[in-house]
Amino acid sequence: MHECCQKKKLRTPEERQALIKRLNRIEGQIRGLRRMLEEDAYCPDVLVQASAASAAIGAFSRELLEAHIRTCVVEGVRSGDEAVIDELMQTLQRMMK
Repeated sequence: MHECCQKKKLRTPEERQALIKRLNRIEGQIRGLRRMLEEDAYCPDVLVQASAASAAIGAFSRELLEAHIRTCVVEGVRSGDEAVIDELMQTLQRMMK
């Protein structure tokens, strides 16, 4: 297991399914991009599709971040674990690179 994956997050079946559904759509968009390149699609058409895939990844990240703040961060602060705030700030800094 990677160092970054030592902690676990138990998600509800609904939360997990919603995130997986988003990832499935993103996978489809990426496959579509590959297919467009294989079929020599016009550059602007590929770029628009790439932008849509990028937006979908952003939406996935925002949904996951919101769930993290509403659960892990809130629970940590309520229990007196101020380190969750530092972890959140580090995560946000990495995401904004």
